[in-house]
Amino acid sequence: MVTVVGVRFKKAGKIYYFSPGDLKIAAGDGCIVETARGVEYGEIVIAPREVSDSEVVQPLKQVLRSANQEDYERLELNKTRAEEAFRIATEKVVEHKLPMKLLEAEYTLDDSKLIFSFTAEGRVDFRELVKDLAAIFRTRIELRQVGVRDEAKIIGGLGCCGRSLCCATFLGEFEPVSIKMAKEQNLSLNPAKISGVCGRLMCCLKYESQVYEDNKQAFGTCCKGKQVMVDEFYHEMEDESDYYDDLLKEDSIKEVDYQMMVETAEIEKNTIEEVQKKTPKRTSRPKKKRKPKVTAEKRDVKKEREAAPEEKPTDDKAPKKRRRPRRRKPKPRPENKDE
Repeated sequence: MVTVVGVRFKKAGKIYYFSPGDLKIAAGDGCIVETARGVEYGEIVIAPREVSDSEVVQPLKQVLRSANQEDYERLELNKTRAEEAFRIATEKVVEHKLPMKLLEAEYTLDDSKLIFSFTAEGRVDFRELVKDLAAIFRTRIELRQVGVRDEAKIIGGLGCCGRSLCCATFLGEFEPVSIKMAKEQNLSLNPAKISGVCGRLMCCLKYESQVYEDNKQAFGTCCKGKQVMVDEFYHEMEDESDYYDDLLKEDSIKEVDYQMMVETAEIEKNTIEEVQKKTPKRTSRPKKKRKPKVTAEKRDVKKEREAAPEEKPTDDKAPKKRRRPRRRKPKPRPENKDE
C-alpha cells in the first residue's frame, strides 16, 4: 500500500497521483509539483489515502511544497501573459497561412515553457511559426494538436440538455462511447440526436449503459428483442415524503404528479373516441321537390273551372271504348297414333 494524494491541474482535468511525503495537506489546498512539462501549480482534490501498488504509475513523484501567496500572484500574472501570447500567435498563424485553429495558450509556473493547443484536419508544418514565436517570447515553445472532443472541453458550451458540457464541467477523462450503447437503451439512432457539440457521440450515453447491461443479465430479453426493465421498489420510493425534494431545489420546477397527468390525458383520449363511435353519422336525405308557386292568374282560372257545370259528352263526342281482346284457348296436344 502507498500513501498518495490526487492532484488536478485544470478545472475538469485528469487526476494524477503524487506522494505527499511529510507535508500536511488536505483536499482543496494548492500545491507545487514537478511534471513532464515543468514545475506547475495544482489543486488537491483527493485527500491523502492509501491505495494498492497496481493503481500507481511508477515512479511516483513527490509534492514539492504547498502553494503560497507568491505562487498565486505569479499564477494570475501568467494567465494575463498567456492571453497576450494567444493574440500574437493567432496573428502569426494568419500571416503564415497555416490550416490550424488555436484554442488556448498556457505558461508553466516557472516560465520555462509556453504551450499552445490547436486543432487541424491533418498534419501541419509549423516549423517557421515556432521559430517566429520563440524569437518573440524568448522561451521554449510547444505546439500540441488535440482532437474535437478536447476542443469542446477547452472552449466549453451548452449541451442539448441545456446544461454546461459534461467534459468541461466534471469529466476528467473521455471514456469510449459506441452506437451499441444507444441501441441497448432504445434511443433514437439519428446522429443529430445522439451527437454532442463536438460531432461525436454524447458522453452521457455511457452513464446508464452499465445499468442496462445488468438488467439484461438479470432479466434477459423478450422474444421481440426489447429489453425488460424492472424498477425495483419504485412505489415504495415514491411514497416517501422527501421523494420530490431534489426536484424542487430549482425554482423552475414545480411539484407535479407526471404519472397522473399521463393517465388523465389517456382517459380523455379514450372518452372522446367512445363518444365519436356512439354518435351516428348523419346520412344525406333526398331533397324534397318544391311545389311550383301558384300565381294569382292561375288561381282565378282554377276557380272558374270549379264553378262551371260539367258538360257531359254526347254520343258522337263520347270516346269509344276499347274492346278487350279475347283470350285464346290453348290447342289440345295431338295424340300419338302408335298408342
